[in-house]
Amino acid sequence: MARRLAFISLLVFAGFAAGLVLTGRMRSADQATAASATGSAQPASATPASRPLPSGPDFTEVAARTVDAVTNISSLQPLRRPNSPFSNDPFYQYFFGDMDVFGGQSQRDLSLGSGVVVSPDGYVLTNVHVLGALTRGTEVRVALSDKRDLRAQVVGADQFTDIALLKINARGLPTIPWGDSSKLKVAEWVLAIGNPFQLSQTVTLGIVSALRRSNIGAAGYEDFIQTDAAINPGNSGGALINSRGELVGINTAIYSQSGGYQGIGFAVPSNLARKVMDDLVRYGEVRRGYLGYFETIPLTADIASELGVSRTRGIVVNRMDRTSAAYGAGMRPGDVILTFESATIEDGGQLQRLIADARVGTTVRMRVERGARQVDLLVPVTQAVPRRAVNY
Repeated sequence: MARRLAFISLLVFAGFAAGLVLTGRMRSADQATAASATGSAQPASATPASRPLPSGPDFTEVAARTVDAVTNISSLQPLRRPNSPFSNDPFYQYFFGDMDVFGGQSQRDLSLGSGVVVSPDGYVLTNVHVLGALTRGTEVRVALSDKRDLRAQVVGADQFTDIALLKINARGLPTIPWGDSSKLKVAEWVLAIGNPFQLSQTVTLGIVSALRRSNIGAAGYEDFIQTDAAINPGNSGGALINSRGELVGINTAIYSQSGGYQGIGFAVPSNLARKVMDDLVRYGEVRRGYLGYFETIPLTADIASELGVSRTRGIVVNRMDRTSAAYGAGMRPGDVILTFESATIEDGGQLQRLIADARVGTTVRMRVERGARQVDLLVPVTQAVPRRAVNY
């Protein structure tokens, strides 16, 4: 009897052990099958930390192709400071003016900025304000990316656009291809390359914040590209580059309450800079249209009511020279300027650009509102008297 019970117990234990083994194998097989079906099997070493992080736009090749064409510009202007301890005294000024009877000290004022090589044979664009006060004895130098420091000739300087053209004696220089600034779009990526705070070949990245900015007080002819790419003192005259490595602007100004970067920079469009350069090379001056002197102010609701006109937006002629071409064509103070050729006029800066771009010797059609009626004027375009720089 005891043997029989022992035999039965042995059979039960053997069956239980066999069930455990069989269940374990089946479970392992099921796990392997599931992992194979879902593709979720991962090596033990693959952790989230080893996955590549998402990256932004890569402009390393664009920067490598363009940075060597951006130069450092230095301008030394001779100054003579008076030794007289009474030079600021009104009584002394009344009798002696600017004469220094005690002699003076010769000093040199240094201006620094950036420039862009635009031709292999040594033409360099920069800003007029980078060159400082252009007087006899001013020495302008261009430091290239290959460490050469060369004296430059000022081919011309256009105060109206704040664009200056230099020429250095060099050949085979790296350049940046011209881009069409009229095709720029808001939020397009751009690079600013320059020498802020004398830190050469600095590259910053941003976007086009706005186009055709005017009335900011940086130049007479204002049609700026606004960008948030960091532009600091010393960047003036540097290059604004699009994502294709093309020159679309010359960095010119910043808006800042502290003197440093605040995310608002301005650049002269490349199309305008190229026209200025071509005129300076060909004529030694920039040729632009002129209708004679007349001054405009914004049209407000109060002024519109006083003049008896229906519009409340636009510009009104405030005063003008009676010898001007515009006056001779029939324009009068109090006229509200509606159109210039086919363009609707919204502000004075826009009208000034259109007049400057008009071809000398042609006639332009302007429409004005005078009281309750509209009048068409045919105004001859003459050549503006250029503001020429001293050549060296």
